Parts: sequence; structure tokens; C-alpha cells
Amino acid sequence: MSDKRRDYLSWDEYFMGVAMLSGMRSKDPGTQVGCCIVSQDNKILSMGYNGFPLGCSDDAFPWTRDGEDPLETKYVYSTHSELNAILNYSGPGRELVGAKMYVTLFPCNECAKAIIQCGIRELIYDCDKYADTAAVIASKRMLDAAGVEYRKYERTGRNIGIGL
Repeated sequence: MSDKRRDYLSWDEYFMGVAMLSGMRSKDPGTQVGCCIVSQDNKILSMGYNGFPLGCSDDAFPWTRDGEDPLETKYVYSTHSELNAILNYSGPGRELVGAKMYVTLFPCNECAKAIIQCGIRELIYDCDKYADTAAVIASKRMLDAAGVEYRKYERTGRNIGIGL
């Protein structure tokens, strides 16, 4: 009998890899964010990425970040990866209570509300580049108050990719 492989992916590497791959589906030219929601027994429940709602053509709405008129920027139209993953879930009972969320960018305050409301208990994030913004400070306050644990994903330095 031979020994099993020892260099297999950890659960964190696997699920963050799925979140990163999901983010690659985003058509946003500036920011591609991906999300993967996982059950307590490590089964993928849902995935999402940032983009426009169903039926809203990504050719008809703006992808611009800046502008005097908010209606000419992407922010009032786009849906974040976390909310997309929550809304995409269609499992039995439609409950995410006790689930974990892997996300490539720390969630904003609006996504934190949805994370808390649906019962997700743990958040693993890769990047927190907006940590000093009001949206992320408020997000962390709410997550702390609601008892949602969050931690930074610890990169292993392993190159995980697909070659097609």
C-alpha cells in the first residue's frame, strides 16, 4: 500500500482559490472580487462575483469609477460578490446559518448587513485595501457586534492555477 499525497490543498487554499476563480468572471475593468460560501462540513453552497444584476446589460451601464454624476458610475448599479453569492444560494430551506464565507476583498458595510442577516458565522478575506474607509470600519463594527468572526487568509506562497 502506498502513502497518500501530502501536498494537497488545505480547505482555506481550496475555497479561497474558488473565490479567486469566481472573481475572474467579473467584467469590471478595475476590481474583480470573488466569493465562495461554504457549509460547516466544507461543502460549497454558493459563489458570486461583482457585476450588474440579471437583465442589466453590462454594455448598457457604465463601468466608470469616478464622475460628478453618480448615475454615470458603476457604484449605483453593480452588485458585490458577497451579495451575489448570498442571492445565488438556492439550497434546502434557503438558510446559510452557520456557514463560512471566503472573499477576496473585505466586505463593505452593505454586504456586512447581508452577511449578518443570513447567519454566516465566519468570514475569511484575502485583501483589506480599504480598511481605512468608513464602509469597512462600519462593516467591522457590525460584524464584531453580531459575533461574526473574521480573519485574514494566510497565503502559503503556493502557486495555485489552471492551465488551459
